[in-house]
Amino acid sequence: MTGDEYVESLRDGRQVFLYGDRVRDVTTHPAFHNPIRMVARLYDALHDPRSRDVLTAPTDAGGDSDGYTHRFFTTARSVDDLVADQRAIAAWARLSYGWLGRTPDYKAAFLGTLGANADYYAPFADNARRWYREAQERVLYWNHAIVHPPVDRSRPPDEVGDVYIHVEKETDAGLVVSGAKAIATASALTHHNFLAHYGLPVRKREFALVATVPTDAPGVSLICRPSYAATAATTGSPFDYPLSSRFDENDAILVLDRVLIPWENVFIYGDLAKVQLFTGSSGFTERFTFHGCTRLAVKLEFLAGLLAKAVDLTGSGQFRGVQSRLGEVLAWRNLFWGLSDAAARNPVPWKNGALLPNPQYGMAYRWFMQIGYPRIREIIMQDVASGLIYVNSSADDFGNPQVRDYLDRYVRGSNGADAVQRVKVMKLLWDAIGSEFGGRHELYERSYAGNHESVRVELFNAQLVGGQLDDYRSFVDTCLQEYDLDGWRVPDLESFPDLRRHPDRTPPP
Repeated sequence: MTGDEYVESLRDGRQVFLYGDRVRDVTTHPAFHNPIRMVARLYDALHDPRSRDVLTAPTDAGGDSDGYTHRFFTTARSVDDLVADQRAIAAWARLSYGWLGRTPDYKAAFLGTLGANADYYAPFADNARRWYREAQERVLYWNHAIVHPPVDRSRPPDEVGDVYIHVEKETDAGLVVSGAKAIATASALTHHNFLAHYGLPVRKREFALVATVPTDAPGVSLICRPSYAATAATTGSPFDYPLSSRFDENDAILVLDRVLIPWENVFIYGDLAKVQLFTGSSGFTERFTFHGCTRLAVKLEFLAGLLAKAVDLTGSGQFRGVQSRLGEVLAWRNLFWGLSDAAARNPVPWKNGALLPNPQYGMAYRWFMQIGYPRIREIIMQDVASGLIYVNSSADDFGNPQVRDYLDRYVRGSNGADAVQRVKVMKLLWDAIGSEFGGRHELYERSYAGNHESVRVELFNAQLVGGQLDDYRSFVDTCLQEYDLDGWRVPDLESFPDLRRHPDRTPPP
């Protein structure tokens, strides 16, 4: 799709609810218009000669076309493929300065596995192959909702059947499904909702479902949280809310009310073991952490540059402490780029000749992001401090001659910067870390890859099951075996027992 074709594809009658009303056309509504156009830029970049070579690769799913697609929708079979995937992810992320987390290539982390791993989904293997081809050919935009709503999470799913997604009836045409999922990020902007299971154990077959449902399917409703984009349009201008007004991936509660999911849209159904092994067997985790790490590295470059400009404007950029903490922000940036590079350049063999980004580095990213992003936000608040709110109310103040004289004198920046330059940077920085949009982004970076305890436990379990923890124990055992109470047990080291003798020491009996 081109950008215009993407925009047109969203005019399909989907049921999106916001502020008590149904949104009749998401492409024109103030809550969604600008975010949709920012996604359209991504689609246009696939056709732009200046970016096409970095972003795209030939399709590899067969079918009738010899077309090209976003690289991450294809199967990686070499280190070079994964490095090229990394560059394509980063190139798209730079078009949003890192602030769109759930772009179409995010769900390609799953869709790009379906060719090599189709047999895992038997008896629905043909569905996997078909979606692998169709997703490539159009670069389809999928969101996902794989977490149960925060309702009675201490109970198994079958005891919360009035809330959690489940199959009500099997028919010749497909499965009739009801329930809710959290949180369907960017769902109002996408073509399909991906449903899977993550978290609580499944005990009944009607809850064992991995499938996709079109966003405009009858019975699908999206109940959106407050819109930062609409608020920005109401209370300010792009000068005042430069991020909120165009990068709000409005999160939503996904509700299915007796939705018919055709059999051709099902990946897993009724197989209790397979649905619970999905996250570890689908390749999705290895690839979404690779995508997320790369995108976050781009975002941190933006935040580092923005912080550097802000401290220059306040005149504190030459302070040693400020420089040390800006250096810490740069270290976080380097860490995530290093993890992304390591995941791409040290891949693990997978199925049918495919390679996956190394999960050890992806798991490390999942943990470090939870402490790194809040720490960077803390540094910004600490070192820019009151400079973040030493600003006028809106761009309109600069149009008032009486106020403008005061602003030009008292709100100017350091090093020759005028008031407009200073306020523009500070409002951008506040939108990044202090506005409702900025607060949501900290929550997103903390939790989108899993809750804080699960991330740690899963890292532990992965290395326990993979044998690495036993290897580390054996590594220590090798050291322990080199000495005992009598000294060194290896021939090349000397214990020098004579040096430890003391003339007053009484020999043992």
